[in-house]
Amino acid sequence: MATATTPARPPLPPFTRDSAIQKVRLAEDGWNSRDPGKVALAYTIDSRWRNRSEFINGRSEIIAFLARKWAKELDYRLIKEMWTFTGNRIAVRFAYEWHDDSDHWYRSYGNENWEFNDEGLMASRYASINDLRISEADRKYHWGVGRRPDDHPGLSELGL
Repeated sequence: MATATTPARPPLPPFTRDSAIQKVRLAEDGWNSRDPGKVALAYTIDSRWRNRSEFINGRSEIIAFLARKWAKELDYRLIKEMWTFTGNRIAVRFAYEWHDDSDHWYRSYGNENWEFNDEGLMASRYASINDLRISEADRKYHWGVGRRPDDHPGLSELGL
């Protein structure tokens, strides 16, 4: 049950198509904030992750992981798209663009499987991700820092 320190995070399972799409967009918005503490609040205290080959357990490790990630992946911009859902699970595909400290640009592609508790907090996240080096001219994400604008195309519209 949600507590004063861990409030529920609607939409709650079981998901409908619309609520799953909303949950995915809220996750995208959170990650585009690049605020590790804010992002970590969407996960259970004991959330379990596999991100690439790294295994992460609990909010404190999530915060440390995200701080390291965004210190390395500069000018990070992310788009997520719901792939499928059922009950308390959602599968997404995503792509994000970033550059390293040598100004080499990348587009990272991946899939995530999410499982939520009854309060809408993510209890587990399994991510598979591949990086593709791109030229700056090949970038497709050009909005300012933060939330992707509503009129910006999604992955399908961009042909990704």
